[in-house]
Amino acid sequence: MADHRAQWKGHLKIGEVSCAVGLYTAASTSDRISFHMLNQKTGNRLKREFIDSETEELVERDQQVKGFETGSGDYIMIDPEEVAAVVPDSDKMLEAEAFIPCGSVDDVYFDKPYYLVPADDEANDAYSSIRDALVNTNATAIARTVLFRRIRTVLIRPHGKGLIATTLNFDYEVRSSKDAFKDVKKVKVEGEMLDLAKHIIDTKKGDFDPAKTDDRYETALATLVKAKAEGKALPKPKPVKVSKPNDLLKALRDSAGMGKGSAKKPKAANANSGKGKSSTNKSKTTQKKAS
Repeated sequence: MADHRAQWKGHLKIGEVSCAVGLYTAASTSDRISFHMLNQKTGNRLKREFIDSETEELVERDQQVKGFETGSGDYIMIDPEEVAAVVPDSDKMLEAEAFIPCGSVDDVYFDKPYYLVPADDEANDAYSSIRDALVNTNATAIARTVLFRRIRTVLIRPHGKGLIATTLNFDYEVRSSKDAFKDVKKVKVEGEMLDLAKHIIDTKKGDFDPAKTDDRYETALATLVKAKAEGKALPKPKPVKVSKPNDLLKALRDSAGMGKGSAKKPKAANANSGKGKSSTNKSKTTQKKAS
């Protein structure tokens, strides 16, 4: 990970085995196309300023403080030094507190993934022994440490030659699924309708290759920027055809290739079928040309 800067450096400890490690961002949005706000008349970039909602006067940076709303329009001011004082001390130690079976944590609790990498050559032996022990026991480690000024719970699991450390949401941060699904009606699906739905799924089973997933929005933005930069006509979006079947059973039959006039049996599909070269690479190439 020499090309990237570690987000955190410390030690991974399991029992009496420890090694120096670094956390590196595993997923990033930095390659996405981004825009700046400009003055349409001058083409100059805009800068953000904070205005007092009552006096409408500009508030300078040294006068800006955080506040907690206690009621409608009532706030408790919190000084930056007071915030800094309650930040927990970090011992830079990622110590496993428990080991659980792989897959036993509901992924709704997953926050952000990081690559957990040995900090130097001396750490390789201990790091490898921890990784292999987790692989051979089909276990993941639960650890806690101070990350980014907060106590965070981290799930550590083997991933190829290394380890993935995923920060977990706290229970109060995850909304109840019971509340989300409380209005879903109980419907018993059976007979031909269930058989057709299962048939569709069986015939379209395939493999997922993330390198071939298509970020159509990003590709469209890159095409737009390129056209504007080269003074060409702007691309016209293709109209989207939306089907609105009012007969669920008929729609299932048509999806399964069993509608009227359908003589062919549906073929098994790959999750990335119809895609050749990686659209991600295409998008990046377009972005480079646009720039």
